[in-house]
Amino acid sequence: MEGNDGAGPASAHVAVPQSFRDMPRWWGGGADWLDGLPRLVHAYCSRWRLSVTGEMAHGSNAAVIPVSRDGDRFVLRLTPLGDGVAAQAEALRFWDGRGTVRLVDADRDGGVMLLERLDMGRSLVGLPVAEAMPILGRMMRRLAIPAPEHVPSTAEVVAARMAVLPGEWERLGRPFPESTLGRALDAGNRLSHTESQLAVNGDLHSAQVLRGEREPWLTVDPVLMRGDIAYDLGRVLWTRIDEMGDAEEIVRHFRAVVDAAGIDLDHGRDWVVFRAVDYWLWGLAAGLTEDPQRCRRLLTAV
Repeated sequence: MEGNDGAGPASAHVAVPQSFRDMPRWWGGGADWLDGLPRLVHAYCSRWRLSVTGEMAHGSNAAVIPVSRDGDRFVLRLTPLGDGVAAQAEALRFWDGRGTVRLVDADRDGGVMLLERLDMGRSLVGLPVAEAMPILGRMMRRLAIPAPEHVPSTAEVVAARMAVLPGEWERLGRPFPESTLGRALDAGNRLSHTESQLAVNGDLHSAQVLRGEREPWLTVDPVLMRGDIAYDLGRVLWTRIDEMGDAEEIVRHFRAVVDAAGIDLDHGRDWVVFRAVDYWLWGLAAGLTEDPQRCRRLLTAV
């Protein structure tokens, strides 16, 4: 194909890894979309004058294909329709490469985005937890610019969850002491009001931050919210808590994140408590077994 390097899209064979087919995302359906992925990649390569330059990688529900055009390197990211591509494209356009992967083009209706190429094999998961935590804290602050008014508010999300947590706790058989629930509700009362209108990434953790070239580390798959930048502090910790030893070490990593982000310690603790209890209940309802225990360890420590 004129202007492309390497094999053109018509000659490129894209295989869907079995590991992608085995993801829980597809247990309830989606085989037709998976079977059609090679044709979909071919169509968008033709549309955007791209050449496939590597094998498909994936997360839980998105396929990522290395591609190039006129010597420039990108990736195609493909998800089934209705999986929030429009919101994600809006988030990437809003941050416009400030701490995030840069969006080059998007077909929101088709579930496809063309993105800046990052090192898909190098995320913060590969760094020791003591190195990763300050980077995530600084990323919270890096993304904290004035947010659009129409995006979800962290305070409104907390208020909505506050209304249902006690009922979920009862339905799930009171899986932890009532005092723990009370602690979360007390924290939620404080968090359901905020004056902050800063941008927040509502899905921040080590696996979502990849090695870049423009900046050392760049966030992928952000969820744009506004309000309190400490919103996802709990997730930052529980996703790496298996690498943390005793409660003292957990607290040390907690302090490293809040210090790097410039967050008040007690305020950060409120967010950890509320989100950990919320996720604990969600995890039990979803049939998870390991994540609720991670939340328990985190709550016990902080």
